[in-house]
Amino acid sequence: MRKQFLFLFLALAVGYTAQSQTRGTKVGYIDMEYILQNVPNYTEASSQLEQKAQKWKQEIETKKIEITKIKDALNAEKALLTKELIEERETEIKFLENEMLEYQQSRFGPRGDLMIQKSLLAKPIQDQVFTAVQDIADAKKYDFIFDKSSDLTMIYAAKRFDISDQVLRVINRTDKREQLTKKQLAAEEAKDNKEDAIDENPAMAERQKILDDKAAAREKLLADRKLEQEQKVKEYEARRQKLLEDRAAKKNGTVSASTPTEASGTTAKTEEKTSSKTAVEDARQKQIDDNAAKLAERKKALEDKRLKILKERDSIKKANELKIKLKQ
Repeated sequence: MRKQFLFLFLALAVGYTAQSQTRGTKVGYIDMEYILQNVPNYTEASSQLEQKAQKWKQEIETKKIEITKIKDALNAEKALLTKELIEERETEIKFLENEMLEYQQSRFGPRGDLMIQKSLLAKPIQDQVFTAVQDIADAKKYDFIFDKSSDLTMIYAAKRFDISDQVLRVINRTDKREQLTKKQLAAEEAKDNKEDAIDENPAMAERQKILDDKAAAREKLLADRKLEQEQKVKEYEARRQKLLEDRAAKKNGTVSASTPTEASGTTAKTEEKTSSKTAVEDARQKQIDDNAAKLAERKKALEDKRLKILKERDSIKKANELKIKLKQ
């Protein structure tokens, strides 16, 4: 059957190629298993079905254990039983085994509950996939789109022809649009147009990846700077707390002294001057750190504003390019 299908497909492909020599044949493929695994509704329902299957397996295992117990009991009592009683017990065991096999087949057989419910579960998603594939094929002029997970053997398939992510976006886009306002819908459509344009142009996809990497590196640098600034603030607070504790300790020591000498008074004055000098230096350092933090925040705000403007310009430019491309 598969050979006949392949022969028919090749014949159609050759005939279609002869008719479309003026332009290149555009081929794409999807991976249905990948799409199903990334649709939230399907994965949730599939998880519930798996729990049911585990329960059915436990029931089968319980039946097996009960039959084993009956067999062991028969073997232990066989010497004391008559031939008629032994045959009666063996008939009962045979009946229970057949009953267990029938139950197992009804749950896990080719036409069992598990296969039927899996088929019912996947069908709505498959219908959505087929509709999305048809829309993508019409919009982007695909001649052939295959399913990588089907019986049709694919010896090799380049990743650039994989439109599974595009199909997922179409399905998720349809679900989201029911809950979006007009403004959100317009923003989502602009984002979708940008993603579609990237899919059509590998060079643009590479450029977008470079931009995303640069943005990630920039965010990491800003995060590191913020962390460094927070560390400086912590160190300043620790020094300040230590200074206050030292002052309190010295004050307590001075009050408890009954007869301070001139030398101790001179030492106390010297320490007081040193403490005052340290406090001034700490205050100056704190002011410098605060100014540096404000400057960093101002630079970050300006940089974010510049990036936002560039992204908006880039989105408008790409949207215009896409419109021109679609008109052509």
